Amino acid sequence: MTTVTTLGQFIIEKQADFPYAKGELSRLLRDIGIAAKIVNREVNKAGLVDILGDNGTTNIQGEGQKKLDVYADEQFISALRSGGECCVVASEEHGDCIFIHSEISKNAKYIVCIDPLDGSSNIDVNVSVGTIFSIYRRTTTEGPVQLKEVLQQGVCQVAAGYVVYGSSAMLVYTTGKGVNGFTLDPSIGEFCLSHPNMQIPRNGVIYSINEGNYIKFPQGVKDYIKYCQVEDQITQRPFISRYVGSMVADIHRNLIKGGIFLYPTTSSHPKGKLRLMYECNPLAFIVEQAGGKATDGYCRILGIQPESLHQRTPIFIGSTEMVEKVEEFIRLSSEQKQPIGVND
Repeated sequence: MTTVTTLGQFIIEKQADFPYAKGELSRLLRDIGIAAKIVNREVNKAGLVDILGDNGTTNIQGEGQKKLDVYADEQFISALRSGGECCVVASEEHGDCIFIHSEISKNAKYIVCIDPLDGSSNIDVNVSVGTIFSIYRRTTTEGPVQLKEVLQQGVCQVAAGYVVYGSSAMLVYTTGKGVNGFTLDPSIGEFCLSHPNMQIPRNGVIYSINEGNYIKFPQGVKDYIKYCQVEDQITQRPFISRYVGSMVADIHRNLIKGGIFLYPTTSSHPKGKLRLMYECNPLAFIVEQAGGKATDGYCRILGIQPESLHQRTPIFIGSTEMVEKVEEFIRLSSEQKQPIGVND
């Protein structure tokens, strides 16, 4: 008989791996898992109820909100409010932090940054979407939470994860002790361990980038794309281009099969487009824990000091050798731009 390990069981079993092992983080992860089940249920029946389409509002990014965006945001915030372990939530859908003031959360020690529904533009066409979350511990123990406590470097994360709502719902998370994946078994309503100790291959043959923006890319990125397309039997090129348009879905595939996800700066987004706090940091933490790499082309993503809640950054993330190769092209391009005599 095959033994099934549920998410709840696994979290409890691994609780001792966490230096503050008193159960709060375990309960917080459990609350996120419960909200993910509720969102998955609505995603699965979205075409049958009035939850598809635009909500008629925009979020702080100036992006149109889908009805399911708003629903997912409400569900996660509600779960975190009622759980009592979270003192503040930073969500893509809100301009400012959401501070939780209640009797059960007065001693809460954790900060959650979340993208409630990544890739929501895919909802209406039945393509995979997801949730990304990042968890930090308060840096002080007294008084109200300050914004500077939210703006911690990615290396300070105590846990991070994502949920993919696809042909099956899957929750992947890390607490800095490796990466494990859980698939939702609808027959029992539980996330069950299906992908223990996930490891991304050091190299791969898949590159994920929105090539429709090619003309706007920096020269180093253009050079890397050309490299991916040139035939070479030793490096198994040309590589395969796969781009879902949902960061979670693209990175999840590459995490399992090997590959790289690229979202560089463009002439229209000179600082990058993806958000550092609740998209890039959590996914970089997961990929690094799985043996991969994540940079902005020059520096480690997890080492960037956030200056604002919705700060954007370019990102190159995935199999280590592929990320290092694109860094090489970016570096060479930068050196070629140096005026004569600069390094003399």
